Amino acid sequence: MALTPSTMLNLGTKAPDFQLPDVVSGKIISLETFAGKQGLLVMFICRHCPFVKHVQAELAQIGRDYGDRELGIVAISANNAETHREDAPDKLAIMARELDFVFPFCYDESQETAKAYTAACTPDFFLFDALLELAYRGQLDDTRPGSPELVTGLDLRAAIDAVLAGKPVNAEQKPSIGCNIKWKPGNEPPYYG
Repeated sequence: MALTPSTMLNLGTKAPDFQLPDVVSGKIISLETFAGKQGLLVMFICRHCPFVKHVQAELAQIGRDYGDRELGIVAISANNAETHREDAPDKLAIMARELDFVFPFCYDESQETAKAYTAACTPDFFLFDALLELAYRGQLDDTRPGSPELVTGLDLRAAIDAVLAGKPVNAEQKPSIGCNIKWKPGNEPPYYG
């Protein structure tokens, strides 16, 4: 496990489009899926990472808490399933069902979507406003595996609330930290490492 921070993509960056299969339904998910929403949360997560395991119940809770609001949510896993079998689509589908995810959980087999978003770690969060411009990227909250604090999602929830209210998000944003995305050999993006 290589401890990796998020890249902190420039605020205001437009959300890159994608076409990825939901591991549960098989339905193809894209930006169009969330058309007309006030905001869009794109989360890069996986099944095996201890950093994701530490926050996965809160991610599911965020889905439930904002499910009736104007927020689109999608989770994406881009890890190489050949080297990390726990992150293969069938195993991700089990995770989604066990945690009762109410949002699509997609698999980025080519890893091109992860590269387009400059995703570097799991978990890695990208929150876009109604214009699909990046308003927040960074951590869920200050907790880490083994820390005594409760997982609250404080940082991400504050950003979501601001976006949904049409208000600016605090520009002081801390990077997420987690396991590095498991790139396929020779597929590592230029920003990695």
